[in-house]
Amino acid sequence: MGIVSFAKYEGTGNDFVLIEDDSPSVVDGSRARQLCDRHFGIGADGVLLVTPPSSDAARARMTILNADGSRAEMCGNGLRCVALHLARQDSASDCQYCVQTDVGVLACEVERDGDTANVKIRLGQGQPGGEYVSQFDGSEYRFSRISMGNPHAVAFDAALDEAAIDRFGLQVSGALPGGSNVEFAAMHGARTIDLVVWERGVGRTLACGTGAAATVVAAALSGRAPFDQSVQVRLPGGVLHITVAQASLVVHLRGPARRVFTGEVADW
Repeated sequence: MGIVSFAKYEGTGNDFVLIEDDSPSVVDGSRARQLCDRHFGIGADGVLLVTPPSSDAARARMTILNADGSRAEMCGNGLRCVALHLARQDSASDCQYCVQTDVGVLACEVERDGDTANVKIRLGQGQPGGEYVSQFDGSEYRFSRISMGNPHAVAFDAALDEAAIDRFGLQVSGALPGGSNVEFAAMHGARTIDLVVWERGVGRTLACGTGAAATVVAAALSGRAPFDQSVQVRLPGGVLHITVAQASLVVHLRGPARRVFTGEVADW
């Protein structure tokens, strides 16, 4: 039995176990479930594996495993945490990195202060995928489907409590091919959005970076929010700032990341 070193990171309350190794095979789905268990493991929404890149354009590769052991294509909060981790390795305060992900090589700009950072990331292009209509507790809800490399279904002005979101999020995700992250958004003027996200493979979380991005894309496309201006997205775990380019639907996201603690765990 060996020992694996890890670091616990969080971005707006979306928390991760970060493990660095030469190969992503150090953690499989079963192991990820054990590590993320909040009673019998370290506790997290997911595992971030930081490994050498296969692209010369990137400094490192990020692989994301959800709390249920499934693999996620992309994670905006996780990417900010990885960027902070790389900056800490380099003892850098202001730096830029390119990180390889399952959706391509993404650029990060880091402003670091010790174990915390403000990180701006280029998430790539939002891709509209049509509308999905679902019934829940006698009411009809319309979702805008947006891909940020991973799937999202965004509903506006769905006044549901947390228990209802837990049930409805699971229902909507299960009805869509391959599953989906599900966003419940409320507009407060044109440039502020309150958002709760039910994440595929995790459940309701304190924050979701790609979910916030998809929501602003959907809001801009429907005329609820402006293009080319920063929109504040208020999540239970904190605030993210999103800008969507009208010409390309390319999204930039800015938000915090923090290293919480480090430790070692038996590798079984």
